[in-house]
Amino acid sequence: LELQQIKKLQESAQKEMGFAFRSLSKLATCTAVLVFLLSCFSFTSTEAYDALDPNGNITLKWDIISWTPDGYVAQVTMFNFQQYRHIQAPGWSLGWTWAKKEVIWSMVGAQTTDQGDCSKYKGNIPHCCRKDPTVVDLLPGTAYNQQIANCCKGGVINSWVQDPNNYASAFQVSVGAAGTTNKTVRVPKNFTLRAPGPGYTCGPAKVGKPTKFVTADQRRVTQAMMTWNVTCTYSQFLAQKTPTCCVSLSSFYNDTIVPCPTCTCGCQNNITHPGSCVDSNSPYLKSVVAGPGKNSLTPLVQCTSHMCPVRIHWHVKLNYKDYWRVKVTITNFNYRMNYTQWNMVVQHPNFDNLTKIFSFNYKPLTPYDAINDTAMLWGVKFYNDLLTQAGPLGNVQSELLFRKDKSTFTFEKGWAFPRRIYFNGDNCVMPPPDAYPYLPNPGSRLETSLLTLLMALFSYLAFFAFV
Repeated sequence: LELQQIKKLQESAQKEMGFAFRSLSKLATCTAVLVFLLSCFSFTSTEAYDALDPNGNITLKWDIISWTPDGYVAQVTMFNFQQYRHIQAPGWSLGWTWAKKEVIWSMVGAQTTDQGDCSKYKGNIPHCCRKDPTVVDLLPGTAYNQQIANCCKGGVINSWVQDPNNYASAFQVSVGAAGTTNKTVRVPKNFTLRAPGPGYTCGPAKVGKPTKFVTADQRRVTQAMMTWNVTCTYSQFLAQKTPTCCVSLSSFYNDTIVPCPTCTCGCQNNITHPGSCVDSNSPYLKSVVAGPGKNSLTPLVQCTSHMCPVRIHWHVKLNYKDYWRVKVTITNFNYRMNYTQWNMVVQHPNFDNLTKIFSFNYKPLTPYDAINDTAMLWGVKFYNDLLTQAGPLGNVQSELLFRKDKSTFTFEKGWAFPRRIYFNGDNCVMPPPDAYPYLPNPGSRLETSLLTLLMALFSYLAFFAFV
């Protein structure tokens, strides 16, 4: 009996231990799932992160500058804090969703694209009654009584490095059916920025420190009643499905010209999709480019193997005793786009020894503080700051002169070619490293030259032997 009781106690203990282990296993599994879910919500996506401009963004400031009987007047300003990415024509469009039933009574410096249903209003009709208005900038030449500072540029905003005097855009909006105090007013939601297409993702509006305004005579400072800040970041993956530019390479020491990789920005498919590209010799070129209803945002590129709107060619041109020289050519293959205020960012280890640059502007960028290996290049105003559409004039070029640093300089293993190139803020596709023009082996050249001399000598002796 005692043995039977001991066995029962052992079996009971084993069951209890098994139950405890199963409970612990379930607890561990639940904990792991919980940690995974928390990590998914805690870590933000890095697809909008730019290693060469880690702090670049467009910041929107919504400043309430006065109260009205049923709302407020706000000044909205967009600051482009990106070093080399700008907003080009046809410009930005800004949207949001009202938190309550607000309407826009009037605007200065901008306008909404759709008035919406304002039928319930009699007499004084609001400028816009939509729950989700979309605002666009006014065009240059707008009447002065409809302008404020930094408005009316067709939605074009330059980068602060390239043009520090034109990196902001602003407008005023009078909002009705809204709160009239700091406690009753509500922040708009779901901000969207198209510049001019997709690519920007805006965070929620946050209440910030009220903005202070200094009068023109610098003698008085006023303060906003309330300020909201919105930060928008750019992602090339959201902007377009395919790349927008590519890089080709060549050098004086090798006859090989490395083209852009085939189908970099798409493939020719005029058979299945007519009009996907245009032959430069086509007699119908003008009618295709300037046809009615053509969307200028949709590229119409020249038929090439790479099918990219823009190609950048880097040519190692000359080698001196203490210097070496590079020629850079930017070619526009897009028949529907003139790139105004274009810029290019190049990463190469020898930019800390750049001696001279011809016909381009230059500014060093130092994303890694002490390392000066990144340069921003753009055109000279009224000379080559406009990259015209595809055709004989659709290119700009310049040359760069570098001083040799004997501790690092070499033509071997593709060192003379750039590590990375951006055009208008988009990362361009580089050729594969194994395709770079290689430096010929001096020994093989010597053997070839000796063989040529021997063959010439034998031919000479044979000729005189027969004579």
